[in-house]
Amino acid sequence: MESIFKIYNSLKDNINSRVMGKDTIIDRCIVTLLCNGHLLLEDIPGTAKTTLAKSIALSIGADFKRVQCTPDLLPSDILGINYYNQNSGEFILRKGAVFTNILLADEINRSTPRTQSSLLECMAEKQVSIDGTTYTLENPFFVIATQNPIENFGTYPLPEAQLDRFFMCLSLGYPNRDAEDKILEEYSNNSMDSPLNKVVTIKELLQAQNDIKNISISSDVRKYILDLIDATRNNKNIQLGVSTRGAISLMRASQGVAGINGRDFVCPEDVLFIFKDVVSHRIVLKNDSLNSKDKIVQSIVESVSVPR
Repeated sequence: MESIFKIYNSLKDNINSRVMGKDTIIDRCIVTLLCNGHLLLEDIPGTAKTTLAKSIALSIGADFKRVQCTPDLLPSDILGINYYNQNSGEFILRKGAVFTNILLADEINRSTPRTQSSLLECMAEKQVSIDGTTYTLENPFFVIATQNPIENFGTYPLPEAQLDRFFMCLSLGYPNRDAEDKILEEYSNNSMDSPLNKVVTIKELLQAQNDIKNISISSDVRKYILDLIDATRNNKNIQLGVSTRGAISLMRASQGVAGINGRDFVCPEDVLFIFKDVVSHRIVLKNDSLNSKDKIVQSIVESVSVPR
């Protein structure tokens, strides 16, 4: 697992030069990338969500595209469309934004449900169907979507089926004072204008994604994961628990955490490190629940015994 650990350190050091004071968030982003998942960033404007997405793309030398989601955005704007070329007398495919390695869907909850759902096949199957023809997307294909949890006017909340497609949901939050002072210093010196170097090739990334799947996970740890998932389905405050897709994502994320720590086996601590970020956006609380989602998730963790 040395290759995974080396890739992780290279990516983290490079991204840290642009997104400062967010070590644990960057760790989780790299785990999502290594596990071939998709990421939902839920935070207020101006917290470096776009900078984070661009930094990841530049660090691996990947093709990057950004879509600003608005109510008038059409599925064809994201997927593409066949148009008639009068010169050749043929229909030609104009590829949409999904034909890339890393796609940033900015403020995804401002687009209509029809446009939101156009990403479902892309995220789950890594392919897109246009006029009955299926096209395979680039590999890797990594969707980073953002949404502002504060402003609700003119937005369309993501349905549970779409939320379940996201491997993790993270919130960057404000940087601490020292990190923010460092950011101001870098911008005052125009240091942020310098290009970010590629530190990992796509070939190395794809190999690391395959290596992650080979990290061993014991039957005891799998049972621990299933106990945690089962607890979300039987909690009195939860209306909808975590799906089987969520259980698989938790297992993969735990393997990713083990990998970035240089181990070839999963510990219960790896599961606990990533549990909240993988499951919180997948559970739906009952209307009469007085507890916050974070408190309920924490109570689930405390209620399930950790294997020795």
